[in-house]
Amino acid sequence: MGKGSSSHREQARNARVLTQALARIEQHLQQAPGQPMPLLSGEQVPPALGQLAHSLGLSPFERDALLLAVAPQLDARIGPLLAQAQGEGGQPWLNGRLALALLAESRWEALTPVAPLRRWQLIELVGGLGPLDARWAVDETVLHALAGVRYADPRLAPWLQRQAARRGMESEAELGAQQDAGLAALAAAWEAAPSLLQTPVAHYAGREAEVLVHTLAQRLGLSLYRLQELPPSAEREAMTRLWAREALLHRGLLWVDLDAMEEGGASGGQLAVWLDGLPSLLLLSSRGEAGRLPLRRAQRLLPSTELSAERRLALWRDSLGQRDVSTELQRQMPALAEQFQLSQTQVLQLAGQWRAALDDHAGEDERARASRLWQAAREAAREAAGELLRPSTRTAPGMTAGSGGAGLDDLAQRIEARAQWADLVLPEPALHSLRSMAAQLRQRHRVYQSWGFAERSSRGLGLSALFSGGSGTGKTLAAEVLARELQLDLYRIDLASLVSKYIGETEKNLARVFAAAEASGAILLFDEADALFGKRSEVKDSHDRYANIEVSYLLQRVESYRGLAILTTNLKQAIDPAFQRRIRFIVQFPFPDEAARAAIWERAFPAAAPLGAIDIGKLMRLSLSGGHIRNLALNAAFLAADEDSVITMRHLRDAAAAEFAKLERPLPAADVGDWL
Repeated sequence: MGKGSSSHREQARNARVLTQALARIEQHLQQAPGQPMPLLSGEQVPPALGQLAHSLGLSPFERDALLLAVAPQLDARIGPLLAQAQGEGGQPWLNGRLALALLAESRWEALTPVAPLRRWQLIELVGGLGPLDARWAVDETVLHALAGVRYADPRLAPWLQRQAARRGMESEAELGAQQDAGLAALAAAWEAAPSLLQTPVAHYAGREAEVLVHTLAQRLGLSLYRLQELPPSAEREAMTRLWAREALLHRGLLWVDLDAMEEGGASGGQLAVWLDGLPSLLLLSSRGEAGRLPLRRAQRLLPSTELSAERRLALWRDSLGQRDVSTELQRQMPALAEQFQLSQTQVLQLAGQWRAALDDHAGEDERARASRLWQAAREAAREAAGELLRPSTRTAPGMTAGSGGAGLDDLAQRIEARAQWADLVLPEPALHSLRSMAAQLRQRHRVYQSWGFAERSSRGLGLSALFSGGSGTGKTLAAEVLARELQLDLYRIDLASLVSKYIGETEKNLARVFAAAEASGAILLFDEADALFGKRSEVKDSHDRYANIEVSYLLQRVESYRGLAILTTNLKQAIDPAFQRRIRFIVQFPFPDEAARAAIWERAFPAAAPLGAIDIGKLMRLSLSGGHIRNLALNAAFLAADEDSVITMRHLRDAAAAEFAKLERPLPAADVGDWL
């Protein structure tokens, strides 16, 4: 209310002073048309005109000439007086000759194209009569600005969008001392720059860009605009002039979301060239690392507002309060803060929603209440991961859109984890390793942070595992069990599709996958690790050298990843021994023997499945892995359902024949001869 009242008072004062200024012009033209008109001074200058003149560098003569040019549109009595002042055949508007004659301290250079009146398109010369006799037409946006009404020039709308004011991080405590100091240093650098073209370009890398940008605009009293797309080359010069005027008139800050621009197909090189020549305060944002735009202008990296696990934990505790936090939730909170890298905005929002819903869940126990908050945080983190994993429309060099190259939606597939411990049929050593992995992930905050082991760890604080075994032996099933046990998302990454033949693209894809996984706390399952993690090849050419660089990069990211990264291989011997030494857990998934196959068969049929006379002792003779056994059981169930029958050994034999045909192996008659 206060801000609106203040704006209304400013407009009223501007209207009053503007009316008085127009009355002076009318009086002078009536009483002393042959004498130079004294320039306005001090309180005589309408505030909006004074601010425009200061922002655009207008001299007093240029300032008053602009007012004189717009006067006929604001006061109908002034136009005829201007025509009269020009003599016989005069027109009811201002031109350069009349401006020089009517105003004191006239300056010829004010009529040139490089002077502010024409350079900033405040006036347009209409009629093709040259700078002295052409009519001075005042731009409509400028007309409204002089009347005290501000709005974004509609000609900018296809490329820029003015952002409505919204709450940023209002206090130093919310922003953090480091971030607060970073914004203050940026403001000082902008203030000290001799011109807008020499202001450093701010760059923020992180997920809280929108909040931080609004905070910066609020603190410095700037109007915030967001670049929607790069204008076509033929329109960039005109766009640059319009934006420069807009930025000066309204103290504009241009925000460029590099991820959105790239996904919209903008060329990084063309964008950099345009921004280098744009007289404006600029702030770039990106989800990944900063500095990838090749600008000549100096860049200033803003400190990230990403919360540390300690700050996130403190924020969870403060926002949830003490009254409603149970012992179970207190126990869970360190893991909640560690697992899901939520932003400050997300934590505050989730905590508020959880507390608001307490009355609707009055009967739930402590474990259910804590689980509800965990799931809400998990879903919020998943959305953040989705933003980072969304496919880009960019194409690699030499490619055209649609010619190939998988988006990350093809490279990272979220698996709905439904498997439980009871579904696993594995030797005890393998089960023990899996349970140890789950325990380490559950207790990592206590061990690393509370007990101080993080300070003694020279490698990452996450967990890496290699699952080795043939196809269908339970590697993916085990990953599902871990994801369900820990209530985490599971992403499967197809390494064969991830590897790009274009230099540098593989690392970019990997960086986006790991960034998304870090944000969501997900478990990563790299399928067919031997596609990239095999024994590093002898370097014969530049592509071999770069392939080894890609392997090294992936090893580094796996080690530094804070969550669980699982690599699967059908052939452990194909994995570089040097890499195996850096893996925390190596779990063997053997081909099941008859006893194991019997256990798998017993688990293959749900309790509700209608079974006929099924003989597990006969079924277990088939030499199949667990995955193929489950496929066989499912196919047999469909055959039975189509006949409206219970599942019989006949259906299982037909399904077995199809499964062996798929494997390109003959169905062993000795094993199935007595099934019917």
